[in-house]
Parts: sequence; C-alpha cells; structure tokens
Amino acid sequence: MEKRFTSKESNTWLRERMKKLGITSLSELSELTNIDRGSISRYFNQDREPSIHVIEPLCKALKVTPNELLIVLGAKAIDS
Repeated sequence: MEKRFTSKESNTWLRERMKKLGITSLSELSELTNIDRGSISRYFNQDREPSIHVIEPLCKALKVTPNELLIVLGAKAIDS
C-alpha cells in the first residue's frame, strides 16, 4: 500500500517550513505566490488538489522541488 501524507502531516510540514523560511502567515504566503489564501489552505488540508499553475509559485516560495511539494500535499505517494 502506498504511503501518503495525511492532511495533518501536510499542515504540520507547512507550518514548520514557513517558520524556517520566516513566512509568518498564510496571508504572507498568499502574497508571495499570488495564490488565494483559501486555496492554499485547501491544498494543505487536502480538500483540493493543486492545479499545474500553482505548483511553481508554491515551490519557489517554499523552496522545495515539485516532487517534494506533491508528496507533501498527498497528491503523490512517498515511495514514488
């Protein structure tokens, strides 16, 4: 069975990553990415999968690869 991040794990990762990068809120991440704050929240709560257009800005702001982001968002198995 494929292991994927849970929504709780995704949220924990996001909070830790933002803290490490000095990003203080989802509103600030929203400003950095030009992605609606609510959409970012839904991605990391796994209520919605990100479209191809939001992956690059999120990767740049969070300083991660697309592969890592997709794993963290639960869209891709950890073992992949």
